[in-house]
Amino acid sequence: MGRMGEGQASVLKVGSGVATRALVALVFANIALSFGPWFVRQADVGPVAAAWWRMGLAVPLLFLIANARGGQMRLSRNQLWALAACGLFFAADLASWHLGILKTKLANANLLGNAASFLFPIYGFLIARRWPTRVQSLAILLAAIGTVLLMGRSYDLSRDNFIGDALCLLAGLFYLGYLIFIDRMRGKMGPWPVLAWSTLASALPLLVAAILMGERVMPDNWTPLLLLAAGSQLIGQGLLVGVVGRLSPLVIGLALLLQPMISALLGWIVYGETMGALDWAGALLIGLALILVRQPNHAKDQ
Repeated sequence: MGRMGEGQASVLKVGSGVATRALVALVFANIALSFGPWFVRQADVGPVAAAWWRMGLAVPLLFLIANARGGQMRLSRNQLWALAACGLFFAADLASWHLGILKTKLANANLLGNAASFLFPIYGFLIARRWPTRVQSLAILLAAIGTVLLMGRSYDLSRDNFIGDALCLLAGLFYLGYLIFIDRMRGKMGPWPVLAWSTLASALPLLVAAILMGERVMPDNWTPLLLLAAGSQLIGQGLLVGVVGRLSPLVIGLALLLQPMISALLGWIVYGETMGALDWAGALLIGLALILVRQPNHAKDQ
């Protein structure tokens, strides 16, 4: 992925120990990111302000980590523009998604906000200039069916939810742009410098937007915001950026579907939202899709 224009040479071979560790990191990244909407709803600041604190609180630690790991911190002019674009895409994603979370159902927000789950693999196939194999097509089909089953009972497109649904879908498109720029920059600079600079580039527009929208910015309760910054930005995005370029767009795209699946489980555990047989069947199909694309005998498909 990191250099897909060069035949995806940087993608790890399936079945290798490094690839297995990258897959485990990807799973944990999506688990951490799944808790983000819950923390946004618990915060006592505006939704865009919550996005600002997610980024702003993480920036100092990210730069410390990036410097400690010896990554490239000096930026060329081209890298500066690319990281600025990356930051703006991520800021637009978070602002749209956080606003949408408060205007629609949590199921809608997770499903539509993860539109990149299917768009990012398409990007990978376009860059690689090839069609998906039968195994890859089957994995995508299983994941799509699983998503419909998992979210189908609670997904409700209505006039009341229309604005929130539209904002979350827009956020998914912005997130696709963020992933594409991360994909291009990570191989050149390393994951931590890219994450540090892109987080800084995202934080400033979010703060300006929150102030212009008249949102409450200063919290009384810091706990949700600290958990949001630590879980979503430091752990979630840190792990995700680390594996971009090491696993194929298909694997990363399908793994993003873990977020709505885990959110449904979170709703079941925390809020007592029931999960029926179709919900569990959908979760199983998503899991099978992830297993299918990582089988060693399908290495040539990755």
